[in-house]
Amino acid sequence: METSLRYGGDSSALRINTIKKPPTVRYAGDTSSALRVHAKQKFRIDSNILLQLNGELDTRIGAPTFFSALLRFFSPELSAKIGAGLRYDRREKLHYTMHGKKSFQLTPDPVASFVVKGRCDLDKEFKKPTPSGAAELVWNVLDFQNDQDVRLKVGYEIFDKIPYVQVRENNWAFTADASGKWNVKYNL
Repeated sequence: METSLRYGGDSSALRINTIKKPPTVRYAGDTSSALRVHAKQKFRIDSNILLQLNGELDTRIGAPTFFSALLRFFSPELSAKIGAGLRYDRREKLHYTMHGKKSFQLTPDPVASFVVKGRCDLDKEFKKPTPSGAAELVWNVLDFQNDQDVRLKVGYEIFDKIPYVQVRENNWAFTADASGKWNVKYNL
């Protein structure tokens, strides 16, 4: 199971102690900050098909805020992924979701690529589609330093017209966009 912590808001509320082994994460709640515990489990059905379950718990409200079940298909010859499933969100309730992602290698090795990805959510009556999509330039630096991999993404959210950047180092990821939103994610 892949578990991660996601945080966005006032940086003084999150306390991470890396001196202790294993590292500890502490959260001091306030009304403008939220720490979310996100869990993902993948079940392989076939060599190119898997069932992916995602869930999220928001510590500010003390309740689950998100759950999804997706059937995902990967086509290695096309460097593409497609998926379909159900998604529960505490605000929008239950809806159907479809995902797609295509990667174009810019170099012979997987260092640089151009990625196009999209998602469309539909309500229970198959009305009110909510599309989202992005185009990204991705640069992977494996063994940036000893046992340290770095990934840099520069992207543009097509429907919201917002550029963003993400820097990922091993288990840590920092994402920020031009509207001022940001989050920090740590994979446990």
